[in-house]
Amino acid sequence: MEASRVVEEPFPAQSKVASGPIDGVPTEASVLYFADKILLTLSQEGRLSQWIQVPLSAPSSATVDMALANPSLLPMSHLTPKTLLGGGGEERESLAQLYAVQIASHIARRNSDEQRTLVVGLGLKTLRPDREAFFDVLELIQKVF
Repeated sequence: MEASRVVEEPFPAQSKVASGPIDGVPTEASVLYFADKILLTLSQEGRLSQWIQVPLSAPSSATVDMALANPSLLPMSHLTPKTLLGGGGEERESLAQLYAVQIASHIARRNSDEQRTLVVGLGLKTLRPDREAFFDVLELIQKVF
């Protein structure tokens, strides 16, 4: 077993907060950057009901794909979400994972060297497969990244 190593990081952790509407509901987005994780929350009315993690590290074959410029809105294929807490049914869980992978793809495309794990906390009042709401999420997260 590898000995644990301490990574010296400045405290407090770097953070950023932004607000905007998602599906017409006021939403707060916040991000905290830790040495091993990036924590993003999207909260409406103070709620957080689902937690999903997406490792941003890629196998070597995916690294080549990441190095190529790709402005596509499709999520990157090497990203694998995992629900940590909350679910709300199969459809809601699948949609939340799609949002998390899309956010992780945005981060990975901006910085192909990023190796931390993204942890997304979602607290959206309604989570629907609606194009406008989806683009509202993408627009809001661009304010914090």
